[in-house]
Amino acid sequence: MNYASIHNYDIANGAGVRVSLFVSGCRHHCKNCFNEEAWDFNYGKPFDEPVMQELLEDLKPDYIKGLTFLGGEPLEPENVPTVYQIAKKIKDTYPQKNIWCYSGFTFDFIMANKINKEEYLRPLLQLVDILVDGPFVEDLKNPGLAFRGSSNQRILDCKQSLTENRPIELNMDH
Repeated sequence: MNYASIHNYDIANGAGVRVSLFVSGCRHHCKNCFNEEAWDFNYGKPFDEPVMQELLEDLKPDYIKGLTFLGGEPLEPENVPTVYQIAKKIKDTYPQKNIWCYSGFTFDFIMANKINKEEYLRPLLQLVDILVDGPFVEDLKNPGLAFRGSSNQRILDCKQSLTENRPIELNMDH
């Protein structure tokens, strides 16, 4: 898997100060996507062990609340195995840190097994605390929303959603 960039001290892509990993590869091709260059699976650099060590070091300070996966599309079948390995390593090393994941796929689509039957997908979602789901829709763009770009996107409690097998939304727009 390639990654487009790593943002340290990110406050736009999840609650608190975070480290954000922008993976490469996305087939959604949302109109006016803020990260079009990351649609290409070959964009950026390979995610390897030195990059993993960099992430672990970046996440070390107590004031860093966790890691956010964005893209590109972290849940593209090609990305899921590596994203899972990263999430597992983060949770094993820093169990107190949370993981956010942005996906253009909706929770309902994922649960209907329409992405793929990849063995890492459900284990990955079990490691994700917050899933921001749904594609960016230009006509629904709303800069006033917390942690998302368009009003169709939802902020979901991923663990509770998996338990109840339905999307459980969190209201973060206060």
